Amino acid sequence: MNGPLFEGFGGASDAVERSILASPLLGGGLPAEARAHLDRAAERYHLTDVAETHLFEAESIAPDHAAVLIALYRFYFYKGRLSEALDVARVCVEKALRLNVLDEDWRKVSPEDAPFGEWEALLPRFLLFSLKGYAYLSLRLGKLEQGCEAAEKLLELDPRDRIGAKVLLDVLDRMEEDDG
Repeated sequence: MNGPLFEGFGGASDAVERSILASPLLGGGLPAEARAHLDRAAERYHLTDVAETHLFEAESIAPDHAAVLIALYRFYFYKGRLSEALDVARVCVEKALRLNVLDEDWRKVSPEDAPFGEWEALLPRFLLFSLKGYAYLSLRLGKLEQGCEAAEKLLELDPRDRIGAKVLLDVLDRMEEDDG
């Protein structure tokens, strides 16, 4: 891939996104026209309507591509449009479940279903990070039960907590203590 794809969406892409997008399984096969729209969206991030139009164009060309999904997620997240970001996170979770050949309900996934503990295993890691985004946004949007359930599943799949589910559960615990 040429150059950074998402620099306009809130700073340097993190290592997970770079590894996902560099992967032939997730990052490969993005049509040049879709990439051009993602690049234009990044360049015009400050022009919300224009950037979003480019994202929609990229989505129409490559609707299930990880690069497009990540760009949409980051755009909505950094624009504070958390409900829309949650919708994209849900699509990422569904895609990750398909790619890992897992049950279509993330609640039924168990630690033995994929090599979740192997950091180099990109597809399971994509599921973990997608589920974390889903959990975080659910909590932020007040969908506490849904967010807690996702964070607990994340901790079950990643007991060493390299993804950071415990932080989400700690925040939820503090919220409940403040209410009590």
